[in-house]
Amino acid sequence: MKTADRMQGVHRSYIREILKVTARPEIISFAGGLPHPDSFPADRVAAAAAKVFAEEGASALQYSTTEGYAPLRKWIADRYARQGLTVSPDDILITTGSQQALDMAGRALLNRGDAVAIERPGYLGAIQCFSMYGADFKPVNLLATGVDTDMLDDVLERTGAKVFYAVPNFQNPSGISYDASTRHRVAELMARHECMLVEDNPYGELRFLGEDVPPVRCHMQTPSILLGSFSKMVAPGMRLGWIYAPDGLMDSLVRAKQASDLHTATLTQSILYRYLVDNDVDAHIASIRDRYKRHRDIMVASIRDHFPEEVATTEPEGGMFLWCTLPDSVSAEEVFKEAIRNNVAFVPGKPFYVDGTDNTFRLNFSNASPEKIEEGIARLGKCLRHCLS
Repeated sequence: MKTADRMQGVHRSYIREILKVTARPEIISFAGGLPHPDSFPADRVAAAAAKVFAEEGASALQYSTTEGYAPLRKWIADRYARQGLTVSPDDILITTGSQQALDMAGRALLNRGDAVAIERPGYLGAIQCFSMYGADFKPVNLLATGVDTDMLDDVLERTGAKVFYAVPNFQNPSGISYDASTRHRVAELMARHECMLVEDNPYGELRFLGEDVPPVRCHMQTPSILLGSFSKMVAPGMRLGWIYAPDGLMDSLVRAKQASDLHTATLTQSILYRYLVDNDVDAHIASIRDRYKRHRDIMVASIRDHFPEEVATTEPEGGMFLWCTLPDSVSAEEVFKEAIRNNVAFVPGKPFYVDGTDNTFRLNFSNASPEKIEEGIARLGKCLRHCLS
């Protein structure tokens, strides 16, 4: 079978393949980017679904507009107002998860060979998605305070990158967040180099330490795109996200989505909206933050107890991940093989780079129980000591 040329440079999701390996019950997995299932408001979503069927009936099962369920778009716009952003519901396009929002952005913005600046390490889903459209990736290093803005300035100057894709809040995979000065500087660079910022914010509601920092979009004087998701604040199985885009780009995004799936499921949007308005969403998110903070603190403490001193780790203020860096001579792939033999799993860092770096790995702290975190990190510490020796 001959497939399209665009498929040749696109690989299967490394994480999805690893999850097949980690499905065995004896393995303690820190591999997937999975919210904790106890955080899913199943009973309340079920009540919302019952109310939708009782009150809306057939209309919730009918085709709808591509832009999405109008009340849900208004709910999103109103929530942005709390962050200091003036957003019209007309600027919101509901998508089937934020991964589809990435795909829509790629379709609307990228031609084959266009330069795309991306964090190093960067989100694997974005690398996979933009690869479909022939992106020429230009990696920019991350520092403890966010992207290296001097390097970003240089990359944009040398390459004329059309897009900069970034995850400023609790970045996947590193857990790093941009501080306020880095956000201001990024906004300035986007204007100076006429580059489109695609700001992905799936974890922004999950801050459990420090002070909230407004999105980079709040500092922008030029158009930018902001992506959001309900996967972390409600449930990923609903597959609902959105893209907030300037008026001049929205028509292209709508046409791209019409060619993809006409519109996101009307029923799911209606149920989600009913859940959001009938419940205290802020209290629900606060409970998730409390849970993830406990898990993060246990993992950080266990790492201090069990990991060799040569292994550096980030200590995020929110989100779901932390990032580990091995000595340059040690392969994370080899550590992974040893870890699987000892029934513990993580994601080696290589797929998060476009240049093949192999001495880092990602740990997820949101999904495992505190007991499994302690046991899993102890096992992993032994594996690391073995490999480093």
